[in-house]
Amino acid sequence: MNNEVRLFLADDHTILREGLKLIIEDVPHYTVVGEAGDGKEALDMIEKLNPHIAILDISMPTMSGIDVARYMKKYVPESKIIILSRHDNEEYVKELLKTGVNGYVLKDDAGDDLLRAIDAVLKDNVYLSPGVAAKVVSDYVSMEQGGSEEGSGSQFELLTGREREVLKLIAEGKSGMDIAECLRISPRTVKVHRANVMKKLGVHKSSELVIYAVRNNMIEI
Repeated sequence: MNNEVRLFLADDHTILREGLKLIIEDVPHYTVVGEAGDGKEALDMIEKLNPHIAILDISMPTMSGIDVARYMKKYVPESKIIILSRHDNEEYVKELLKTGVNGYVLKDDAGDDLLRAIDAVLKDNVYLSPGVAAKVVSDYVSMEQGGSEEGSGSQFELLTGREREVLKLIAEGKSGMDIAECLRISPRTVKVHRANVMKKLGVHKSSELVIYAVRNNMIEI
């Protein structure tokens, strides 16, 4: 993205918020256009500012990050969402993936990990901190047991070798351009492969592709 990237920060801990702001704005073209210390204030400001990405603490006064994310998906769908949390509990992550968030970063890993998340989300990828990936996959596998594993395997068999390569790179957070360069194909061809993979696997979100890839041991966690 060549133009300025506008980000919004919502966290009830002022010191952490200020620290993250310094880290973010140290990157050229990244600007924090607004801040909030509680969920209701955050949602009101996000609706007015319409940032490219809203970075939300999962636990805030008045409204949780989950609730803010739900409202954003309905009323500010063009803004992407990265959740900040101290929790690696799979229930939190599962709930947020259902909501359609674009990134989940553990506060203990904030800093470089948040920058990686922003970069991935700007490229229309989903980013999960390595510390939560295993939790998500473990829970997903548990839900899938009892008859769906056979269907999952048969779906996987429908993928061509190139489609599996594309799926693996998507799950690793690579952008369409990165995948094109890596596989020496055009970005348009990458889009075609991505669409085919999602259709064959019966998924509709990038987060589901990540889960599928890890569950089938296509990437390491």
